[in-house]
Amino acid sequence: MEEKKSSVMENMPEDEYLYDLADLFRIFGDTTRIRILYSLFDGELCVNDISTVLGLTQSSVSHQLRILKDSKLVKFRRDGKSIFYSLDDDHVRSILNLGMEHLEE
Repeated sequence: MEEKKSSVMENMPEDEYLYDLADLFRIFGDTTRIRILYSLFDGELCVNDISTVLGLTQSSVSHQLRILKDSKLVKFRRDGKSIFYSLDDDHVRSILNLGMEHLEE
């Protein structure tokens, strides 16, 4: 039993890393942000398109996109005056898909 406890202690991530992980999961605690992420599953959209699809104000969507961007869950690109948002990488899609699979079990 001591060997198992020792192994757990050795493999435990640093507290700072665990705090960062908790912050990441906190981002997923808001249904508006999750809906925005799902709206980007099929590709990039601008704020106006996201707000129309979700029935939210552009201001509300922009605020949530800033949080998602700061958390490296979405990225953006400029095309003239328009800004298009997309999922930052496939990890975001995987996290959401795994969450849905867990709920369906």
